[in-house]
Amino acid sequence: FVSNMLAGVGGIDLALLVVAADESVMPQTQEHLAILDLLNVKHGLVTITKKDLVDDDWLELVIADVNELLKDTTLQGSQVHAVSGSTREGLPELVSGIQTTLDQSTPKKDLGRPRLAIDRSFTMPGFGTVVTGTLVDGTLSVGQDVALVPSGHPSRVRGLQTHRQKVEHASPGSRVAVNLTGIPHDKIARGEILTTPNWLKPTSAIDVRLRVLEASPHPIRHNMFATVHTGSSESVARIRLLENDVASPGATTWAQIKIAHPIGAVKGDYYVIRSNQTTIGGG
Repeated sequence: FVSNMLAGVGGIDLALLVVAADESVMPQTQEHLAILDLLNVKHGLVTITKKDLVDDDWLELVIADVNELLKDTTLQGSQVHAVSGSTREGLPELVSGIQTTLDQSTPKKDLGRPRLAIDRSFTMPGFGTVVTGTLVDGTLSVGQDVALVPSGHPSRVRGLQTHRQKVEHASPGSRVAVNLTGIPHDKIARGEILTTPNWLKPTSAIDVRLRVLEASPHPIRHNMFATVHTGSSESVARIRLLENDVASPGATTWAQIKIAHPIGAVKGDYYVIRSNQTTIGGG
């Protein structure tokens, strides 16, 4: 579940963190928030659901728990909305809060180097291969020549859709479905990047600023193996610490990540490290 979340979270504008009023903060809530913080997602809201199942005193305790959880994260100070799906109470205020917060988010810049981190690839009858993902750093256009990284397969954009609407051009920050020519869908895996040819080179070594979560169950040791997530890719990698042999929970250090299979990554990208199905750091 968290791996699927990580495949799509990198390009979002706003996070909606959901906490059930009758359960309060759960371990997966904490991990989701840690991931949002590591990926520097700065805009979000908290929704406390099922408010009709608890009394006001309990609800106040849950809100206090949530506000405590948000401290010292990128979502500190976010709006908290208590709602009920059964009675619809609080939902109009939540929708208004989403719109207000979204209006405050910074539009994605067009840097002229489009990158679509692919999270799905499938065939549509009558159209052929379709891939989906979130577009960053540039614009895609119908008829444009493109390439896949790291596989290197060339292709061309046959058609574009964003939110089920056909478009001639897709802008940075949008969810996009791209109809590709000249390549079968089973040759495209999640984690590939669709981009313009001849600029993005696959790499198996990336230098990073690494922050170990304070809640990490163990330190990160030099040359340990872990799973690295960036964009929509998930790769086994060796973590090479460049300052000390051990990075304890809460520490920040320089490191080099040696990835088993090359990926497409750009300076300034964010990443997350997991080990034994637990998020332990990133940067």
